[in-house]
Amino acid sequence: MDYKKTLNLPVTKFPMKANLAKREPEQLKSWEECCLYDKIRNASKGREMFILHDGPPYANGNIHIGTALNKILKDIIVRSRQMSGFDAVYVPGWDCHGLPIEHNVDKELGAKKKDISQTDFRRLCRLYAEKYIDIQREEFKRLGVMGEWDNPYLTMNYNYESIIAQECCKFALDNSLFRSKKPIHWCCSCKTALAEAEIEYHDEPSPSIFVKFPLIDDLGIQAFKDKKVNIIIWTTTPWTLPANLAVALHPDFVYAAVEAGDDEVFILAKDLVDSCMKIFGISDFSIITEIESALLEHKRCRHPLYNRES
Repeated sequence: MDYKKTLNLPVTKFPMKANLAKREPEQLKSWEECCLYDKIRNASKGREMFILHDGPPYANGNIHIGTALNKILKDIIVRSRQMSGFDAVYVPGWDCHGLPIEHNVDKELGAKKKDISQTDFRRLCRLYAEKYIDIQREEFKRLGVMGEWDNPYLTMNYNYESIIAQECCKFALDNSLFRSKKPIHWCCSCKTALAEAEIEYHDEPSPSIFVKFPLIDDLGIQAFKDKKVNIIIWTTTPWTLPANLAVALHPDFVYAAVEAGDDEVFILAKDLVDSCMKIFGISDFSIITEIESALLEHKRCRHPLYNRES
C-alpha cells in the first residue's frame, strides 16, 4: 500500500525552497514594471508629508556594508512612516565633490595628471562621479530600497550649485560673511584640505604644558593681599593658547590656593596640589585656603601671552 496517498496534507502554491537569488530580482522587476513607487505617491496625495533628508554617500566606488546599512535603515523609516498614514517621499542623493573622487581620478591619470588643465580635471571628476552614481543606484535598487531613483539630487548639478551660490550671496549682502584664520588638516601630497573622517591617528605621547593665568579680579581673600595670584591650567594642545578666551573649572571640584614663594599664589585643584608641586620642582609650599569653584566663576584672567583678558 502507498501510505503517501492516504495522508491528507495541505497543498500550497509556495515552493518548498525560497530560492531568493532568483526570486528577488523577479520581484524587484515587477515593482518597477508596474510603477509601484509612483502608484504609492499618487495614492498618498493629500496626506501629511514626511520627508527624510538623505545624507548622501560619496559617488565613489561600489557600496559597502556601511552605505548598505545606511540606506536599508532609511528605507525602513520611510516605509514605516508611509504605512503610518504619511506621504513619505524619499529622494536619494549623492555627494559628488571632495577628495576621494579627486584622488581616484588622480590615480587613473597617473603621470598624465601633470599635463591636464583644471577644467579638464573637473570634467573627468564629473564623469567619474556619474559612473559610480549609476553603479550605486543599481546596487541600492537591488537591495529593494524604494525611492525617486530617476530624479536624485546630485551636489554637482548646476542648478544645485547655483542655489548654493545664491544663498551664499544672501549671506554676503547681510554682512554675515567674514574672513578669519582657522587651523585645518592639510594633505601635502594631494595639496588639499582633509575632512575629520579622513584623518588617521597614531597613538603617540602628547605634549602637555602647565600655564599660569594671572588673576585680574579680587577674590576678597585677605591672605591674597599684595600677592600675585595665578590660576594654573594644564593643556595637551599648547598651540591653541594664542586663541584662548577662557579658563575652564569643574563645578564640583574644591580648589586650593597655594603659596609658592616670591609672593606668588597658585590656584589649582586641591587633590592635585602635591603631584603638581612635585612636577613644578617646588618643595617649599603651603596651602593658604580652600576655594569653591563658584567663587572663581566669571572672574577675569590675564592672557599669558597677550595683553588682553582671557
